[in-house]
Amino acid sequence: MSPVRFPMRMLVVAATLAQQECALGQAVMGRPVRVITTESGSANDLLARLIAPLLTGSLGQQVVVDNRGNASGIVAAQIVATAKPDGHTLLFYGSGLWLLPFMKERVPYDAVRDYAPITLAGSSPNILVVHPAVPASSVKDLITYARTRPGELNYGSGSTGTTPHLAAELFNAMAGVHTVIVPYKGGGSALNALVGGEVQLMFPTVGLGMPQVKSGRLRALAVTSDKPSALAPGMPTVAASGLPGYESVLMSGVYAPAGTPSNVVSRLHQEITRIISRPDIRERFLAAGLDPIGSTPEQLAASVKADMARWGKVIRDAGIRVD
Repeated sequence: MSPVRFPMRMLVVAATLAQQECALGQAVMGRPVRVITTESGSANDLLARLIAPLLTGSLGQQVVVDNRGNASGIVAAQIVATAKPDGHTLLFYGSGLWLLPFMKERVPYDAVRDYAPITLAGSSPNILVVHPAVPASSVKDLITYARTRPGELNYGSGSTGTTPHLAAELFNAMAGVHTVIVPYKGGGSALNALVGGEVQLMFPTVGLGMPQVKSGRLRALAVTSDKPSALAPGMPTVAASGLPGYESVLMSGVYAPAGTPSNVVSRLHQEITRIISRPDIRERFLAAGLDPIGSTPEQLAASVKADMARWGKVIRDAGIRVD
């Protein structure tokens, strides 16, 4: 019986696939994978610690979380931007990665050039809340009220350039109103000031603001995502309540250094999104105030570019700067 002969093209394809698989194994297997993220207790840290143990199992090697917190998160971003692009160093980071360059004169990385997107893991909207003394039960009511009192309404905010701050400035710009920022040391302090009547409105994160809404201490008017969110059941969006096109969400993404081989990115994307799709992990995301997503790398890249276009103008027009 004559031996089976395969066309040369098939042999070449098979050899190429075998080489890619071998390269993938060498790149992602063996040494521990280090997940760089911001300060302990942040949304990015929570996301990293939810995913890392399960990624350890699926990759067959240790995945460790390395917190590199500082005031702006630059340290974490710089470590990954300059790391060897071999799949052993990942970045779990939020919107500050690409928004900080608009607010700070010198940033030691390029948010688009220096990273290979893997997936948009989750997002978290803010909610527009007012003190009960404010005579507004809808976004339209608040806009009407604020327009007749330019400069008289104050909004509370924690750190400069965070989503509660930017959401308020976007609201000012799109609604044609002038509410004034009152900065506090953190989001919790700003929320307490709102409950106490020191300020009249705020855009806190869902996780921070919803308990005060449920207790009746604050009145919620809308959620800042472009679509209704399971994190704020029954709450309308700002966009559907009088400001079409309004959207403000914190996005948490996963990245590798630029130049990481495409097969390594694909493997990491496959494993991480599979973890995010698990019902138990999705429940933990929601409990932490994060909408689980698990996008493609291309979708994350497109979301980042759209976010930069939206917020760059708001930041420049409002003159928002950080040291």
